[in-house]
Amino acid sequence: MTDGDATSFIRANTALHEPPLIPEIRLHLATEIVPIWQMTEEELEKSGLPPPFWAFAWAGGQALARYILDHPETVAGKRVLDFGSGSGLIGIAAMKANASSVLCADIDGFAAAAIRLNAEVNGVSLDVTTEDIVGAANAGWDVILIGDMCYERPLAERIESWVHSLVDGGAAAYIGDPGRTYLPKSGLDKLVSYAVKTTRELEDTDVRNTSVWRVV
Repeated sequence: MTDGDATSFIRANTALHEPPLIPEIRLHLATEIVPIWQMTEEELEKSGLPPPFWAFAWAGGQALARYILDHPETVAGKRVLDFGSGSGLIGIAAMKANASSVLCADIDGFAAAAIRLNAEVNGVSLDVTTEDIVGAANAGWDVILIGDMCYERPLAERIESWVHSLVDGGAAAYIGDPGRTYLPKSGLDKLVSYAVKTTRELEDTDVRNTSVWRVV
């Protein structure tokens, strides 16, 4: 599927909405959760498309974006990596908080298309990559931002080891997470918590208590 096809799919199956915790930012989000998920899963069997994580403003991403907007000194004037970017929410928040540059990394080509569309809607310019950069050396990032990526053990363990190596090298790293099973049990300093409105179609509750952590 081409970038144009992905962009057309996103435009046809989403609408512009403000995430509950970040009304300053508008995103192309799924209006009907089950149909878009089923549609993508059907296509997955045919062509290997991943689930549409990019079509939702997940609780961890909302919390981290809110923290950045409320504490712009976290990223202002700095080179930022938004890892597992999805919709691009966190990276867009970082640019609105005056980061000098943002690279949004997500291996899903649909996410890359969504990030570009969402950046345009919000009047920011950022870079996007679909390379799997876990384990890569620091490419000049001052700050690494990770929203809601601790939902699978192998992925969480890979990320934990890599991010700690980047922090040991001098970068700062922040994680937004609503208590996912594989959030590391150590090496984190809690900064703030938010009550994030969600939906039972995605979560097991209407509100997620979600925290922002600094990796130490």
